[in-house]
Amino acid sequence: MSLVVYLAAGIFGMSAVVLLRRPRTALRNPLTVSTCAAIVLGSLVFVCSAPLTLATVNRLTGIPNFGAPLTYGMLSAYSCSLLILLIHWKGGPPRRVRRMVLRTIAAYGPLIAAIVGLFALGDARTERLTDLDTYYANTPYLREMILLYLLGHSAATLTLCVLCVKWSREVTGLLRAGLRLILAGSLLDVVGFQLTKYTAVVARWSGHDLDVLSTKVAPPMASLGALLCSAGFVLPRLLPAVRAQVRSLRDYRRLGPLWARVRFGSTAPRPPGGWWLLPQERLQWREVSIHDALLGLAPYFDDRVRERALAAARRAGRTAHEARIAAEAAMLADAARRAAAREEPLAAPSGHRLHATEVSGTSGLVELAQALVRSSAEHPAREGTLRTSHG
Repeated sequence: MSLVVYLAAGIFGMSAVVLLRRPRTALRNPLTVSTCAAIVLGSLVFVCSAPLTLATVNRLTGIPNFGAPLTYGMLSAYSCSLLILLIHWKGGPPRRVRRMVLRTIAAYGPLIAAIVGLFALGDARTERLTDLDTYYANTPYLREMILLYLLGHSAATLTLCVLCVKWSREVTGLLRAGLRLILAGSLLDVVGFQLTKYTAVVARWSGHDLDVLSTKVAPPMASLGALLCSAGFVLPRLLPAVRAQVRSLRDYRRLGPLWARVRFGSTAPRPPGGWWLLPQERLQWREVSIHDALLGLAPYFDDRVRERALAAARRAGRTAHEARIAAEAAMLADAARRAAAREEPLAAPSGHRLHATEVSGTSGLVELAQALVRSSAEHPAREGTLRTSHG
């Protein structure tokens, strides 16, 4: 059981690592900090609740069951952090946000202190690593401690559910998807963890034994619910970055034909080698290098080549924009061929400005690269000649 709990804690905690991939900027964002704090505290709850951790804490402190108030206090802190996260997520005037955060802390701080105090007053001399909630369900002070931590956690998760339902009606896209994942995780926690705990404890009060709900059903349900919540917290912030990297990788590959044609003329410094470079960084290096190469090929641009290709594209039924890109690709291919053959630049080179240099980003370069690919497919013999000359 400890291994499963540690695995859940590790997966849960990785979400915080992802969000803090750039610590300097992340730590200046209260939303990111509160998200990471909630995730880290959730991970610590899992670590503290593992039987192996409980036994170790009890042994090191010399106090039987000391791991119980530690876990319950950590769970209450986690509940508090969820509410603080939602406060930052909703946003608003800074003074109002700060006031709500302080009120939340003021509510859960005494709750944690009460949990520790009730444990100190109770008699928990028999170590219980997996069934403390039900074993001590009828013990004075410990009974109140157990009920108090469950009520505190229930208040936070039920509030979380209500707010997720309300806000999911007001937002769209990834934020709505994230809220729905948080709602699903919270409901799973309410039904799979809290309800089973309450049922097992109340059963003990009435003289029945439903401990299996508390020891076998509740822990995995809590783990699954927490993982769904962490996915909901991270999804709206992480997925756009993942999409951007995927788009960058796609554009990086689509620029391959253009880069292969002009790379001999680039004087831009080479990127630092290594597999760790992200697609966006690779694309940035390639974009800069291609623009540098185009600048070096400008003295070889021939308006006559461009105009012939433009006329041919128009006769083929291309749109004005498609014809322009095709003509520029033909002019570039001709310039690259002559520059690679070390011919002299033109006495009066073209003053035409490429579309790829007029637009921001890589869209113009991608269009130029695709036009080169189409030109190679339409004129394979000429392309073979060009490649021979290039070599």
